[in-house]
Amino acid sequence: MTEEPTPRADDDDRFAPTLSEIDLGQVSIYATLVVMVAFYLAPLETGLMTAFKTQEAFFATSPFTPPGPGQFAFDPWLQAWDRLAPGLVNSLLFAVPATVLSALLGSMAAYGLTNLNWRHQILVLLPFVAGVFIPYQSVLVPLTQFWSAVDLGTLLAGVPYLADRTGLVELAITHTAYGIPICTVLFRGYYLSLDEEMLEAARLDGATPRRIYTKIVLPLSKPMFAVALIYQFTNIWNDLLFALVLVSDPSNAPVTIALNTLKGSMVQQYNVQMAGAFLAALPTLAIYVLFGEQFAKGVAGDT
Repeated sequence: MTEEPTPRADDDDRFAPTLSEIDLGQVSIYATLVVMVAFYLAPLETGLMTAFKTQEAFFATSPFTPPGPGQFAFDPWLQAWDRLAPGLVNSLLFAVPATVLSALLGSMAAYGLTNLNWRHQILVLLPFVAGVFIPYQSVLVPLTQFWSAVDLGTLLAGVPYLADRTGLVELAITHTAYGIPICTVLFRGYYLSLDEEMLEAARLDGATPRRIYTKIVLPLSKPMFAVALIYQFTNIWNDLLFALVLVSDPSNAPVTIALNTLKGSMVQQYNVQMAGAFLAALPTLAIYVLFGEQFAKGVAGDT
């Protein structure tokens, strides 16, 4: 019976990678990614540190430095919340319905332009594509003239709760109409990738176009709805231009206008402004967290 040789300590060293065997290209890629992450997160870090500092600590320390003993303060967040809370509610009142309606109407329009066969579809599609490229600034004058002619305040005079919020209703309708073209284009590209044989089988079974949409197409549209909802909600929530033009009552001001009022005329409270900016960004961050997985599937074109 032969005795197996005892492994020596230097035997393992023969299999250890040497410096020359390390993939320098991969190391450089990771190093670049770390630098890019630090570069993009640096403004968030400085803003967060500023929001938790007293006014005196902000001027006495570097923006990157965390608050030291006696320098930490939560009062900027409380001040920002007290001044932004009504604006957050107002923004939700028009951003949520405008986001949902524009995505749903865009989905229905895309279904009619994609999965239903009728003449001159391309001619109808062209105005939707053109509507994507219309800038906000070009419609400000006709938009104000339109709402002045409609006189929504008179129409909603007898409607409780909405009578005093005509500016928010105008914002909801405006953003819904403005968002339909981009949502239609997004959904149309997604619906072109659906299995046509599956839809044809449903037609042969006697399913109506409405039933095919509600029972087959709509359930398969969850990833693209996530894309449309995130895109639309972010744009609508961050809008300031339409809000400045359509909202005249300060009590109906959305959060973008309320955030602008945190800028003082005599004293700049940078800690309060930074806290307010983070509070205003929380709803969009929550949308990304809730629909992030579906968003990735929609962008990749997965059904």
